[in-house]
Amino acid sequence: MENLAQNKECLQDGGIINSVAEKPTEAFENATRNIPEGEGNGSASCSGVGDAERDENALQNKELPNKRKHEPEDNQAVKRLVSEKVAIHYNTLQECGLAARSQSRIFYLRNFNNWLKSVLIGEILEKVKQNRRDVAVLDLGCGKGGDLLKWRKGRISKLVCADIAAVSVEQCQQRYSDMKARGRSNDCIFPAEFVSTDCTKELLADKLKDPEMYFDICSCQFVYHYSFETQEQADMMLRNACERLRPGGYFIGTTPNAFELVKRLEASETNSFGNEVYRVTFQKKGEYPLFGCQYDFNLEGVVNVPEFLVYFPLFEEMAKKYNMKLVFKKTFREFFEEKIQIEEHKMLMRRMQALEPYPADDRSKLVADNLEEYEHVQQYIKGCQAKLPLGTLSKSEWDATSIYLVFAFEKMS
Repeated sequence: MENLAQNKECLQDGGIINSVAEKPTEAFENATRNIPEGEGNGSASCSGVGDAERDENALQNKELPNKRKHEPEDNQAVKRLVSEKVAIHYNTLQECGLAARSQSRIFYLRNFNNWLKSVLIGEILEKVKQNRRDVAVLDLGCGKGGDLLKWRKGRISKLVCADIAAVSVEQCQQRYSDMKARGRSNDCIFPAEFVSTDCTKELLADKLKDPEMYFDICSCQFVYHYSFETQEQADMMLRNACERLRPGGYFIGTTPNAFELVKRLEASETNSFGNEVYRVTFQKKGEYPLFGCQYDFNLEGVVNVPEFLVYFPLFEEMAKKYNMKLVFKKTFREFFEEKIQIEEHKMLMRRMQALEPYPADDRSKLVADNLEEYEHVQQYIKGCQAKLPLGTLSKSEWDATSIYLVFAFEKMS
């Protein structure tokens, strides 16, 4: 990985954020060079699509493999184990208060990610509301309800929350009830429905009170990559996300950038890479199948589960089945650099404490004890007359959050 200090970006108010290179490695492109040949009845698990200049045309001229009629029972058992491991992890993840979160090594990283989601959700809601007064939202992979306040602020009309982890869904529902209880008598809080189900394997519409319900937005934050275990699961997740969207509706989300993950893996001397806050471990290097390319992701105190690479050109092509058109795909760095130019978003970043003040004042200390984590800030201070304190992320936190993409699809008429 190149030196982060060589890639700093200065906010207008003196804050700093850093970036890493994002070009896909030759190894990944070579491993995903050819779409499967034949009548479309083979397995895609050991094949890929072409390079950046060829992949879309190649996919448009080839059928994706059909669902296999028979699957060995041991494979089915492994898939159940992965799904169960994900559900168990999030079910047993302890809820902690603001005081405990503020002491976390990744406090600012989580706030930064939350800021990015807030900007994404707010801008998409604004687009939808140009044509619709009543907005129905599907929060696909809602977790414990971390985005409930965003939907309340957006004054939506209806919310459906769905997640594989039953305990998380219960906590989400309790958060919603608490939010309503704390509201003033004249507050108009949206009605909500809560569903515990595996949306990679089951049709969500069958679980709803109104199976014919349509949505204007589907939000899938840090979740979709779990579905890329198999083609069938990835397609079912897409179906649940997009089939019940109204024309002009949006499917938005965040997911790891497969190119960035493979680039860092290939630069590592082992099958693992990371730092003091996160760790990614692949089963092997050099082979990256379209579906089922599993790696283990660990983020300090928050995530410790198997995930799967999402090759985005394939994801985009699969979405066309549900009449979805890609509006944008950006790295977190690209999205940040674009949105921070807007004063409203800059003020929101301050309110959400999405960057760490550097240097720390007498009443606080930096989240990282190792001063090398702030070398980029120190070098920046030497190079210009910046007003202190500056806003930044530690090097390890930026390395962790910069592996992600943000995306938005629109439903065509």
